[in-house]
Amino acid sequence: MRAVENALQITIPDNARIIRNIITGIQYVQDHTIHFYHLHALDWVDIVSALKADPGKTSDLAQSISDWHNSSKTYFAGVQDKLKSFVEGGQLGLFANAYWGHPAYKLPPEANLMAVAHYLEALDWQKNIIRIHAILGSKNPHAQTYLVGGMATAMNPNDESTLNANSIAHMLQMAQTAKEFVEKVYVPDLLAIASFYKDWAGIGAGVGSYLSYGEFPKDNVSNTDNLFLPRGRILEKDLSKVHPVDQQKVAEYIAHSWYTYPEGNNVSKHPWDGVTDYKYTGPKPPYEFLDTDKKYSWVKAPRYEDKPMEVGPLARMLVAYASGHQRVKEVVDGALKKLGVGPAALFSTLGRTAARGIETLVVAEALPDWIGQLAGNMKKGDLRIHDNSKWEPSTWPSEAKGYGFHEAPRGSLCHWVRIKDGKISNYQCVVPGTWNASPRDAKGQRGPYETALIGTPVAKPEEPLEILRTVHSFDPCLACAVHVTDVNRKELLKVKVS
Repeated sequence: MRAVENALQITIPDNARIIRNIITGIQYVQDHTIHFYHLHALDWVDIVSALKADPGKTSDLAQSISDWHNSSKTYFAGVQDKLKSFVEGGQLGLFANAYWGHPAYKLPPEANLMAVAHYLEALDWQKNIIRIHAILGSKNPHAQTYLVGGMATAMNPNDESTLNANSIAHMLQMAQTAKEFVEKVYVPDLLAIASFYKDWAGIGAGVGSYLSYGEFPKDNVSNTDNLFLPRGRILEKDLSKVHPVDQQKVAEYIAHSWYTYPEGNNVSKHPWDGVTDYKYTGPKPPYEFLDTDKKYSWVKAPRYEDKPMEVGPLARMLVAYASGHQRVKEVVDGALKKLGVGPAALFSTLGRTAARGIETLVVAEALPDWIGQLAGNMKKGDLRIHDNSKWEPSTWPSEAKGYGFHEAPRGSLCHWVRIKDGKISNYQCVVPGTWNASPRDAKGQRGPYETALIGTPVAKPEEPLEILRTVHSFDPCLACAVHVTDVNRKELLKVKVS
């Protein structure tokens, strides 16, 4: 929507902006929490070790870091009994495939039991708070109510079938529930676990340059600079300066990707001129062994001014921190102080994981205010949610082009569109996974994943837990099969995604 709105110079109504911010905000809170507990925690938490924990000591630990209500000895004993029944019955289920007992695990049994308990709590919590999407977007994921020019979420305080005072009050209650869990469970768990893995503040730094398009607009102009989380770039880990962002300076290489450009493999193309058709005429992609001197990925290599950039929560928090965002600075400085580390620790696997939790807290705190803005507009009679003045294609210019910035939970995303005679003539998007998972470009520069893995210590190559920690810290989103080989091309491990 933002790309087309930019192309046609459409300014959306206030309520549409607020609704979009709420939908995106609760998605951040749910997505980041799911990532921490259900996609990343088991890289740090040894589930089987929790069977050895003393529930009383686990209760003491939990109560020392938070006043969360589920912290009694009886509660943790119940979780441990449930875990024992899984193990004894041979039905570990979602806990079955992992490297339990791996020497890289450092948490004591009590911390592991606490994390398992909260893992299970988060499963129920996340499905409840995301009901905000059902109210505003009809479903989750992929909300259905977005329209060019605004939203299709009708507002009427006198109609129970539309967004009204009751549904707004319900959303506010869910936002408060989300905020409480983040404050009293997620962030305390994050800091507690991080305290045992401070060495990871020096591992997995990556490319050292970061990009954020910024998110949560404060006004309704297309691609506004007036944002809750600011736009900018950090270069070479230098937090003393935030550099501007110009979408014209984004380009994609395909030198090591299974695509071709008419001009050849070593050129880059801006997305407005991008080509994504698979017209690779070389040999069949060699999945059995990838020759990284040639083409080895389905992912293109986006670059900003010919430099690889990391995107995601760490990039957003670094840009916000360096821009002087008051709340981000308070939370970041507080976390660093609690862990006894300096700002340099942010440039790491641990920093990437911590930044996601920090961002979750900051956004969770903002959600009630945004919902309050929606209620305030309704109270004063402002019910507009859509500008349809340019809905008819016959009113459009014969040719137009636009772009739309967005910060998805995983990072910077931008769509570029060309419109000709009322129809889309070219449409390209560069998504977070493309930035972070990019292969090498024509200059041989590695992308963030590849760079972040260099120098990672691996205790057991056949159980590469440490590699998972760094890759998972990006919250990767790629449907792929993974092969791990040694220098002699001997396969050590195969992970199949079915």
